[in-house]
Amino acid sequence: MAKAIMIQGTASNAGKSLLAAGLCRIFRQDGYSVAPFKSQNMALNSFITAEGLEMGRAQVMQAEAAGVEPSVRMNPILLKPTNDTGSQVIVNGVPRGTMRAADYFAYKARLLPDVMEAYRSLAAEHDIIVIEGAGSPAEINLRKDDIVNMGMAKAANAPVLLAGDIDRGGVFAALYGTVALLEPDEQARIKGFIINKFRGDVEILRPGLAQLENIARKPVLGVVPMLDVDVDDEDSLSQRLEYRPGARVGLADIAVIRLPRLSNFTDFNPLERMEEVSLRYVRSVKELGNPDLILLPGTKNTMDDLRWLRQSGLENAILKHAARGGAVAGICGGYQMLGRTVSDPGGVEGGGALAGLGLLPHETVFFGEKTRTRVTGRFRAPAGVFADMEGVPFEGYEIHMGRTDLGGNAPLVDFQTLEGEGHTDGLACGNVWGCYVHGIFDRSGCAAALVNCLLKAKGLDGSAGAVDWRAYKELQYDKLADGMRAALDMEAVYRILDGSESDLKSN
Repeated sequence: MAKAIMIQGTASNAGKSLLAAGLCRIFRQDGYSVAPFKSQNMALNSFITAEGLEMGRAQVMQAEAAGVEPSVRMNPILLKPTNDTGSQVIVNGVPRGTMRAADYFAYKARLLPDVMEAYRSLAAEHDIIVIEGAGSPAEINLRKDDIVNMGMAKAANAPVLLAGDIDRGGVFAALYGTVALLEPDEQARIKGFIINKFRGDVEILRPGLAQLENIARKPVLGVVPMLDVDVDDEDSLSQRLEYRPGARVGLADIAVIRLPRLSNFTDFNPLERMEEVSLRYVRSVKELGNPDLILLPGTKNTMDDLRWLRQSGLENAILKHAARGGAVAGICGGYQMLGRTVSDPGGVEGGGALAGLGLLPHETVFFGEKTRTRVTGRFRAPAGVFADMEGVPFEGYEIHMGRTDLGGNAPLVDFQTLEGEGHTDGLACGNVWGCYVHGIFDRSGCAAALVNCLLKAKGLDGSAGAVDWRAYKELQYDKLADGMRAALDMEAVYRILDGSESDLKSN
């Protein structure tokens, strides 16, 4: 069975996912077979595996860093919030239904066998498992039947490295307070601290590190700086979603509508990496401005987010933009919104029916069964600005509850599933198009083709180069590993992994 090491944090967004990815890459570079694991993940960024199963994108990113194929075993429980009090519960890649928070809290202990089966299966195939916790282990109201922090650490007999985010302030109190709130056996499981997201001169920090070690009796294993690495983010806490007034405007200005239940915003990361593009997330008409392309992204609740789009005034702004000949595209939930109607007779998203934006002539109906599949395909013949995308290949995946009737109109794309089944999807009308395929821009030629269409429409040279997306990500993982090696006492980390490192002893 594999050895295990676990990254826990003092709070959400302390950098656990990035640190776990960095350890995965380091261990891989050092010749080990390594896999990530997070028993329970709450996020709206998800992915479809080769088996057609759904898992969180953070563990996909970590699997890439580890150099292994993403497997749903790396994230056996995925919670996808549908509103402020409930989430869709996905177990081993398949939806189990939507539960209120209180109901799931009472139910989750039943899922421990699923979690442990997934973990043991991974551990039997690898040398090292890097486990990521969720939120903070000091949420003492959630300690009962915990399966994601100290409960998981105990089940896997994993030593814990506790990470704190110094960028938000109060890191010493957060680290010490977290330890103080734990039970003695849980305190003993924490083998060291990591100060994360540091800016400035580390020498000024050293007196504080010594005092922390003295009172907590735990070593500080390193101070990791705010690393300039570009990898996929886990959820809506991502800083890339923040509106940045005065930011550079590229030759092609793309605005993504930041819906309240925004999902899979990683779809647009390849566009953001292109030199010709400035990609920004907007939540108001004021922020929208006059972009070259408006993107409507995926959402976990199309109906509610369509209402928000209407109430915020953004629907009217998008319609005016399209009426002026402006380009609009929608992916998954955004594609559904672009149609004539969205209806939910079975109450999948709360029931009812709404008029869509009417920019595409299709109608969507929600059903209880979720479509989950990986696809490859090509664009047919988009109209208007996007005409040059004809024949452009793509790959990606579908994750959606609704079924869309094209009303006899010619589809936008032809594709095949991994099982070899042929399908069509999407629509285009004028300068507007949409489809269900997430990750459609991950193939560099597709992203470049889209941007070159926008540049050509502005009378500019449409010669944006295709970025090798996979090679780019490999460079980022190596850069992450280099930064962490320089900051951490990796010899101590290996001793902890081997079970030979103990707490600091009292003087």
